[in-house]
Amino acid sequence: MKDWLKISLALCTFGFFREFRPSEPFVTEFLSGEWRNITSDQLNREVYPIGTYATLGLLVIVFLITDILRYKPIIIASACAGIIIWSMLLWTTSLLALQIVQVFYGFYMAAEVAYYTYMYAKVDKSKYQKVTGNARAAILAGRFTASVVAQLLFSFEIMNLRDLNYLTLGAQSISLIVAVLLPSVGISLYFYSIPNESENNSVSNDEVPKETNEKTKEEPKFSFRRAYKLLWKHFLESYSNPKVVQWSFWWALAMAGFLMVQIYVQLLWQDIDEDREFLLNAGVEATLTLFGAIAAFLAGYLTSKTFKKLDMWILTACSLLQGIFIVISSQTTLIWIAYAMYVMFGVLYSFMITIASAAVAQQLADDCFALIFGINTLIALVFQTILTVVVISYLDLSTRDQFLVYGFYFIALALVYLVTSIVKLVFFRNNDKYDIRD
Repeated sequence: MKDWLKISLALCTFGFFREFRPSEPFVTEFLSGEWRNITSDQLNREVYPIGTYATLGLLVIVFLITDILRYKPIIIASACAGIIIWSMLLWTTSLLALQIVQVFYGFYMAAEVAYYTYMYAKVDKSKYQKVTGNARAAILAGRFTASVVAQLLFSFEIMNLRDLNYLTLGAQSISLIVAVLLPSVGISLYFYSIPNESENNSVSNDEVPKETNEKTKEEPKFSFRRAYKLLWKHFLESYSNPKVVQWSFWWALAMAGFLMVQIYVQLLWQDIDEDREFLLNAGVEATLTLFGAIAAFLAGYLTSKTFKKLDMWILTACSLLQGIFIVISSQTTLIWIAYAMYVMFGVLYSFMITIASAAVAQQLADDCFALIFGINTLIALVFQTILTVVVISYLDLSTRDQFLVYGFYFIALALVYLVTSIVKLVFFRNNDKYDIRD
């Protein structure tokens, strides 16, 4: 088996078990249930926001440390954080412990950057697309399997909501074993390079560090100066491209809105279905994962010629529909409608985030994507934090009113792109120089 395929298989195994978290679709029900003395309002205002703040605060640090430590230690640390998180969820009961859990969860989510950038430092450029696709498929498979297992075990009363956390803990333990077995990385994207390598050249290599060293007879070189110059060079090259800016803007804003909906939607479902007559959270998440994967797959086959003509209009339409779905969810009294709106909202997000990622990647040098992925995620978390502070802490809105704000957030985003589309259509139709897609 080829080296890149072995690495891809190991990464996919790690990604599958990391995402196998059957307890998550019911986490709000569990935390506000009989096992803890925590109210839904406390979760909304005193627990979940801490995770948002922690992820934002840790992301930049984790991104830089990940490259300095050459990925594998951070991947191992994230698996350890997963074990700590679900151990504390199982064997602590206080509000303070739950807030500490959110800090670890912030690191757990921020450390995702190590999972994605590891493959770019370890695998040859020609295999980027295949490895990225495999990793994405493994993640979706893990989420789908976890949701199906959770719904079946809960619906047939084989496990209660607390017991599902044991499965998650077990999966995180397996992911730790796989992480330890991952091959080490001798070079990195920024801080470590092969000696005598030009500072402007790519640093990716599909050879293992030992083999590389045998060829060069030298150890990889650590350099802050090289890292600074290369980071700044990649940043300027990437964001001086209007196409990258356009899609990164949507990417960050849409991700911020999606994260807010995803984190707090279980609280909305509790508000709608107070009697818990239909507790199908995991089934809904499984459906979203399945159809989201199909939507992402179809997005990859969208013809470039058609897309270049309609990209802004597609952004407008999808953002508008997402806003409408969330507004409907905020007002409905039927849980089935709320479930359906969430699935359609998430499917549209999967479709558009795939298009946005591909559109950005097409405009970048191969080694720039990890940096832009990190920066766009950071901007998304900044917007998410602003939404959290304003909507939850400052305005002190009810859950339904919060989702009404999220709905109008996406509608406002659609209006921005609608105005941009109209302006381009009216004033710049025949101006080839303006066409940023050429």
